[in-house]
Amino acid sequence: MSASREEFCQGFGLGDAKYTQLQAVLEMSKRHLQEQLMRETVFTSAEHVRTYLSSQLRHSPREVFAVLFLDTQHRLIRYQELFMGTIDAAAVYPREVVKAALQYNAAAVIIAHNHPSGIAEPSQADISITDKIKRALDLVDVRLLDHFVVGDGSPVSLAERGLM
Repeated sequence: MSASREEFCQGFGLGDAKYTQLQAVLEMSKRHLQEQLMRETVFTSAEHVRTYLSSQLRHSPREVFAVLFLDTQHRLIRYQELFMGTIDAAAVYPREVVKAALQYNAAAVIIAHNHPSGIAEPSQADISITDKIKRALDLVDVRLLDHFVVGDGSPVSLAERGLM
């Protein structure tokens, strides 16, 4: 499912048309899951968040920094990929996170990013940017609930590890 077009088309009986169909099915699945979660799910457990973020970020070939904007009941207002990077880094600006949180009138946020290498261990830079974003959001009374790092296995929660 995460193969490039070239890799996929090398398989017996697989060509551009099948690749395009598969990509369309994957996109429809992502949208369906997002729509269901926006209407029904309250993000009260780390497992709900892990499932959602894995579907959104796991297969990206470059680092993506995303934010879940939540209402006072921790229901999803919007999922937004704010920053895109390279295979091992993305520039993240706390000001833009605050600006978007105010735009969506969010009461709380969960931030997340992927590690395309597949290793979901948080780096010192991940911990540092989490602290900067938390301090910036505190100034406008928006709670930072968690920061997840998504890799090949289960996404890692910085809050569960006591790193924020």
